[in-house]
Amino acid sequence: MAVLQLDHPTASEPQPVHGRKPIIVGLYGIPGSGKSTLLKQLEQEVGHEEFAFHDGSQAIDGTVPGGLNAFQAMGKQEQEHWRQRAIGAIGKKCKDSEKVGVVAGHFMLWSEKEQAGESVCTENDLATYTHIIYLDTRPEAVMDQRLGDLERSRESTTVNHLRRWQQQEKDQLRQLCREHHILFLSVSPHPTKLDKVSVMTKVSRLLRDFQYHNEKYNAEYAKIKLDETLGARLGRPETVLVLDADKTLAAQDTGTLFWQMVSDEETLKTLFSGPLGYSYTAFRQATLLYEETANNWEFEGLCQAVAAKVTLHPEIVSLLQKAAELKHVGVIVLTSGLRRVWEKVLETASLSNNVTVIGGGRIADGIVMTGAVKGALVSRLREHHQMYVWAFGDSPLDLDMFKAADQAIVVVGDEQTRSQSMESELTTAMDDGLQARQVLLPGTGSPRLDIAKIPVVELTDGDFLESVLRRRSPGVLIAGDRTSAKLLMTPTRNAELAGPALRTAHRQIGWYLATEFLADVVGLEKYVMPHVLGHTITGYRLAHERQTLIIALMRGGEPMAVGVNDAFPAASLAHAKHPDEIKPQNLEKSRTIILVDSVINTGKSVVEFVRRIREQYASVPIVVVANVVQDQSVLHGEFAQILEQDTKTNLVALRLSTTKFTGSGTTDTGNRLFNTTHLD
Repeated sequence: MAVLQLDHPTASEPQPVHGRKPIIVGLYGIPGSGKSTLLKQLEQEVGHEEFAFHDGSQAIDGTVPGGLNAFQAMGKQEQEHWRQRAIGAIGKKCKDSEKVGVVAGHFMLWSEKEQAGESVCTENDLATYTHIIYLDTRPEAVMDQRLGDLERSRESTTVNHLRRWQQQEKDQLRQLCREHHILFLSVSPHPTKLDKVSVMTKVSRLLRDFQYHNEKYNAEYAKIKLDETLGARLGRPETVLVLDADKTLAAQDTGTLFWQMVSDEETLKTLFSGPLGYSYTAFRQATLLYEETANNWEFEGLCQAVAAKVTLHPEIVSLLQKAAELKHVGVIVLTSGLRRVWEKVLETASLSNNVTVIGGGRIADGIVMTGAVKGALVSRLREHHQMYVWAFGDSPLDLDMFKAADQAIVVVGDEQTRSQSMESELTTAMDDGLQARQVLLPGTGSPRLDIAKIPVVELTDGDFLESVLRRRSPGVLIAGDRTSAKLLMTPTRNAELAGPALRTAHRQIGWYLATEFLADVVGLEKYVMPHVLGHTITGYRLAHERQTLIIALMRGGEPMAVGVNDAFPAASLAHAKHPDEIKPQNLEKSRTIILVDSVINTGKSVVEFVRRIREQYASVPIVVVANVVQDQSVLHGEFAQILEQDTKTNLVALRLSTTKFTGSGTTDTGNRLFNTTHLD
């Protein structure tokens, strides 16, 4: 059993949530294992302010009219009734007092004369307990305790019977706990040379953890760990690569390797394929299995041995090495497996200084990395920290972070070892709007699904690497003095040009800015298309083009917006004169929003539109596209501030001008575009 290293939560950490189901911990073990003694020690150690201690027999004695003597004279059905009443009363007391309950009780009665033991665990017990700690005392020590206990009359038995009894209790409890979503942990009260911590200290630390740790605490604490990572190691990168670990960084599954070394490689498979699935409770149970199996010293050694068996994909190593050279790119590994194993693997590859691993494996880590937590952390990177996120993963546990990321890359491994359920769940996610690409590691493997639906990319491809590692915050992109820009701007400055001819000129500018600059800002994706000769070839389109929304501002932005739409024909085109015309339902599935106006003077109108969008979706990338922009608007004022501080908002324009535009009549661009100067 591990030496737990837990501290009380600090002011900055999540606090326990009141009003939920009370935490009630069952303390089990065969008669003579030391439950009553431990209960008294815990009572003295942690006190009564936040905990309530109950002896099961005493609870029955206080509930049944006539006490224990009357209870023992009852039939089995009547005894079960009063057992349920007793645990129900304890549960109510704990809920009313908002204290953690600790209850010492019996699970099974078994005379050596009988072929099998009789379970005295009731449905109310299973509905009340949130955790069960099993006192796994050596049968020889239990026998000594029974023989030396002069206060109780116990039936004579043998060590072998006690061992069978104990094993039956552990096996049945472990299964029942999983079926009823109760966390189970077996602890040994016998100190060793490597683990000298007393059972009272171990269990008191467990109780503190059980008191605070729930799904909400887990999610909040994971965010704290992420924020600490950004503050202490990564700084403020523009782009963050978020990678799963097992079967993503390498072909191996380190959990399987760990349990092969310890006992049974099916341990985790049995857990996650059971009633708990891949829930928060299942991952917490996995953590308790690791605690039960090895103390801290043993666990560290096992992690080292497992890490030695792991070989990182060379393509992954190359990508991480390139990212390490760039200050604007950060790398985080979110592992649902063993944090220490992957830290050691990355250390061996000389990547530990540049890659941070967030995950669990031990109670002292404070978190378990569920799929939902992965998704929440990626969302926090995008929405709270305003970073551009590439997510890499291989299994259904990674789908939440795929959906939350700017770019999703599915790592597809060997067909024999990759996730079997990923195919169907990935299909469902993509039917619901997920846009993803896949990378084959090794490259000789077969892809998932139809490559027309989920295109294949190569991590070593120069264009792909450039799209991953390039600067994400260009802020302001101006065509300026380019020859092409000079040619395109000329018709717009010709006072003799108006109506359809001027609209055509603006439409051409929209197409030009979209293909020359917008595609760089947003990024491209590959797809498979039919060739005229009958075979298929690779084509390019705007990343998430079908989930791109182009909004023409006022009437003046419409011709350019149509030109942008010409370049990105799968995108949606909408019109808005006022910010209030942008409805949440128009934005909810958009991965990129392009605001198009012909002229930006102070930037006030654009600011109002950006703020309206940010009220609904804080992290969606916004690109403002314009023909001409007054230069002071991007140097001073609210628009300039947005461009500087909001890394998800960029400006693409044909030219800057020192002239302030207060157009009316023949100088108003909208009037010139639609031949309405005489109506102004």
